Amino acid sequence: MSQGRDGIDLEVSVGYLLKEAATALRLAMEEVLRPLDLTVTRYSCLELLSQRPGLSNSELARGAFVTRQSMNVLLRTMEADGEVVRPDQAAVGKVLPARLTPAGAAKLARASAAVREVEQRMLSGLDDVDEARRMLRAMVDALSDPEPGSS
Repeated sequence: MSQGRDGIDLEVSVGYLLKEAATALRLAMEEVLRPLDLTVTRYSCLELLSQRPGLSNSELARGAFVTRQSMNVLLRTMEADGEVVRPDQAAVGKVLPARLTPAGAAKLARASAAVREVEQRMLSGLDDVDEARRMLRAMVDALSDPEPGSS
């Protein structure tokens, strides 16, 4: 099939390659997390709570790239499974800050080791990982800027 003059060459499109890399990363993470009875989103929630205890449902949803409704359902499941705890009532407003339980922290330790191996495999072909991080951060920042060209 011929490509139109205004088409995007997917073989060299940075955006397409980023999407392809993100998909490959997610699939590799799912593969190593499945035996631990975790999804990528559930692992992300555990990792976020480990690094920032007391996050709200909304903050966790943003950090895990899911809706607030999906995160609420996930948190309820994680509470029932003994991985997180939240107060019965909000101290202020409607926010119920979540915290890892010892069982959640233990599950996270196993999951983090598995995910770390996936990331190391992903980065194994790079000569300069710090430069790759810098470039990715610059891309995120450029697309997050509300006024393109104002930086």
